[in-house]
Amino acid sequence: MSPSSEIEVVLPAALHARPAGAVVRAVAPFQASVQVRRDDRAADARSALRLMSLGAEAGSTVTVVATGGDAPEAAAAVAEVLRTAS
Repeated sequence: MSPSSEIEVVLPAALHARPAGAVVRAVAPFQASVQVRRDDRAADARSALRLMSLGAEAGSTVTVVATGGDAPEAAAAVAEVLRTAS
C-alpha cells in the first residue's frame, strides 16, 4: 500500500489566484497525487483553476489528501502554503 497523508487546514485568506499558484508550485517537486478537499468537492493540487473552483473563503476548512511515495512531504508542503496564504 502506498503511503498517504491527510491534513486539515483553516484558511487565513480565500483560495484565489495567488495562493492557488503557490500551491501548484509547492506540489511540483513531488511525485505524490495531491488533492485539496472542501465539503463534498475536491481539486487536484496541480491545477490552480480547479483549486480556485472550490470557492474556499477565509476561515474555510480544507483537507489536503496525498497518496504516493512522498505523500507526507507533499501534503505538508501544500498545507504550509495554505496556512500562510494571503
